[in-house]
Amino acid sequence: MAVSMGRRLAADACLFILTLTFQHTNADNIVAGASTEEAPHRRFEYKYSFKGPHLSQTDGIIPFWVHSGNAIPSADQVRITPSLRSQKGSVWTKNTVNFDHWEAEVTFRVSGRGRMGADGLAIWFTTAQGLDGPVYGAADNWNGIGIFFDSFDNDGKKNNPAVLVVGNNGKLVYDHPNDGTTQALGTCLRDFRNKPYPVRAKITYYKKTLTVLINNGFTPDKDDYEFCTKVDNMIIPQEGYFGISAATGGLADDHDVLSFLMFRLTEPGQELPPPEAEMPKEEQDKYQEEFENFQQDLDKKKEDYQKEHPDVQREPIEDMYESVNDREIRQVFEGQNQIHLEIKQLHRQLAMILDEQRRYVSVVTDEISKRQGESLGQAPSQEMGAVVATQQEILRNLNELRNSFHESLKQIGATQHQANPVNMGTYETVQHFNEIQEHLHVVKRNIEHLITRNGSPSEKQGVKCPDPPPMPSCLGTIHFLVFVVIQSILFFSYIMYKSQQEAAAKKFF
Repeated sequence: MAVSMGRRLAADACLFILTLTFQHTNADNIVAGASTEEAPHRRFEYKYSFKGPHLSQTDGIIPFWVHSGNAIPSADQVRITPSLRSQKGSVWTKNTVNFDHWEAEVTFRVSGRGRMGADGLAIWFTTAQGLDGPVYGAADNWNGIGIFFDSFDNDGKKNNPAVLVVGNNGKLVYDHPNDGTTQALGTCLRDFRNKPYPVRAKITYYKKTLTVLINNGFTPDKDDYEFCTKVDNMIIPQEGYFGISAATGGLADDHDVLSFLMFRLTEPGQELPPPEAEMPKEEQDKYQEEFENFQQDLDKKKEDYQKEHPDVQREPIEDMYESVNDREIRQVFEGQNQIHLEIKQLHRQLAMILDEQRRYVSVVTDEISKRQGESLGQAPSQEMGAVVATQQEILRNLNELRNSFHESLKQIGATQHQANPVNMGTYETVQHFNEIQEHLHVVKRNIEHLITRNGSPSEKQGVKCPDPPPMPSCLGTIHFLVFVVIQSILFFSYIMYKSQQEAAAKKFF
């Protein structure tokens, strides 16, 4: 019996694992199929989008959008509803959209203090602007599509927060008691409240297929999308308005929309419509008239200024900008000045090294004279003589380096004095730079030779000083113990004395 039960549990476990594997493989196949298909062309449509940091104007209006209800536009976001009870708000595009294929990227944040929130947020594409109504702050009986982010569990089935796709032909009434599950064309469970990063939704309508991808807001990666739902063979209106709405009830959340980005999708190989065709003829005439009026006012102001200031000669437009030759000349001068400063710095450092070597030679010479006077032997005097000879050679090499730097400085100074904007870039300038480069190479070779020559003699001819004697121990064990005993006796004596003084003082009270 036990063996049969174990086999049954093992079979159930295997079936569960196979089910999870099949679901994961199915999701991967969906993503792989979407990626292998040739991607459509995306074009950003600014008239149907908004984002920070200059989302709204100074008068609180969002360009190309209208807001209603309790919506509060700001520079960085649009607060559709604040965290107060029974609030409604929405934002809608002013102009209709007539794209065959489109993609919307919405970045929002739903936050509240409670463990549960209400009611939710909705993204719309409808034939009319639902500025006010009972469905997440928008009108019911809409004609179009709505993607709902429902945060309150009305039916008590513990299936919220959830994302639903609900379509309507203008005749259906939204099923609030069941959270719209009876009318949903697609749904997925996603918790979008109180996330560390903003939640992102990518809604794509391409070739009569609506796909919803969700970024849960757990990471700052903007492209970390997960598949939510997909609706095939979906027919939506040819023209409509995009909108975002939200509402609160007995519970309240802040519903903030940070950006709404709209992209027009075009099938590969299909010709894009010209941008001028999208602007109405009346709007084109209006902008053209404004431009002509502005141009006339500008010309009139120029004429008035010339009449008031006849002595002012206007400079040619070519003299106001830097030409290619002028820019090259400026770059050559800047590089030359930088080289000049570096060589000056090296010259100062060489002068300091020469002073140190001279002082060192003088000290060694004094030491040799003292030892010769004391007649301590020939070997030390020979060693000191070798040291002096080495130091003198170092001084000669350093003097040569200094002279080379000095010549380089002279040549750079002569080049700067002789050069002018007319003859810069000629053969003489190039020749000057070549000579400077040769001098720098000579300096480099001299320094390397100096290092190789003086590395080994300093090690071989250097006088090794005797090691210092070991330091004796300052404190022994016996002395330490005696010191501790004396300190303890003094401490206890002080305590007894203090207690006697306090007892004597208490007699008077």
